[in-house]
Amino acid sequence: LIFFSIGAVSFVLSVVLFFPNYNFNRLERHLLIFTQSYGHHPSGIIGEGLGVVGAFMMIVGVAVYMIRKRIRMFLHLGYLTNWLELHIFLCTLGPIFVLFHTSFKFGGIVAVSFWSMTAVVLSGVIGRFLYVRIPRSIQGQVLSVKELSDISKGLSDKLRDVYKVDAKIIQKIEEAADYTKLKKETLVNSVVFLLKDTIHMRQTLGALKSELRSRRLAGSQVRQIIHIARTRLIVARRIRLLSTMHKFFRHWHIVHLPFAIIMFFIMFIHIGVVMALGYKWIF
Repeated sequence: LIFFSIGAVSFVLSVVLFFPNYNFNRLERHLLIFTQSYGHHPSGIIGEGLGVVGAFMMIVGVAVYMIRKRIRMFLHLGYLTNWLELHIFLCTLGPIFVLFHTSFKFGGIVAVSFWSMTAVVLSGVIGRFLYVRIPRSIQGQVLSVKELSDISKGLSDKLRDVYKVDAKIIQKIEEAADYTKLKKETLVNSVVFLLKDTIHMRQTLGALKSELRSRRLAGSQVRQIIHIARTRLIVARRIRLLSTMHKFFRHWHIVHLPFAIIMFFIMFIHIGVVMALGYKWIF
């Protein structure tokens, strides 16, 4: 929520402060005193600043996540999920700043870097969708089907032994959680299944809540049972989709990584050329 708020505020401020100046053509911008003084174009103070900050955010976002994920001595430094959220935040807001740095006008080799950056961001959204559907431990390690099955059994046992839920109600939950495998493992089929299953889950939990209330159980106990039942259904859904999500997540890396490499390669060339030509920011 904090990352989202910071990103939303930064984007709105960038639009409000900078976008009106982008309505002018390139020559008109250079004739404006305001843009000459404060640099609402790529070579100005603010324009260059947006590019520098945006590039720095992307570099840091990729570096810290890769270090946390790949280097053994950092494997227990915070939860991997939190580092992923930081990676997504920096590598989403960074490209937005770079977009304003370009003043929405780019060409030549820089255009290749820009569209590669766009592909990285869009594929990152898809990667996030796949990642959150692969069940992991609190440290970010992928859970196996056996581990998930044990979790499911533990949830059912908790409903029966701790909350003394009627066997018929538990049977309904088990029937709702009895997912069969996808007939054809495609990303589209998986997305359709998730949409349908979300509706089915809400209907199942709604019916379960009504039945529990009809038994005159305490409100707090009903909420706890519904929470456990929802978790049970989610775990069952993830068991069904585990192999499919693994498959597409591996294929996703084939798309995401090359675009990221191209983007950074051309970006560093761009920075090198700018510095070689004598352009400086505030340094």
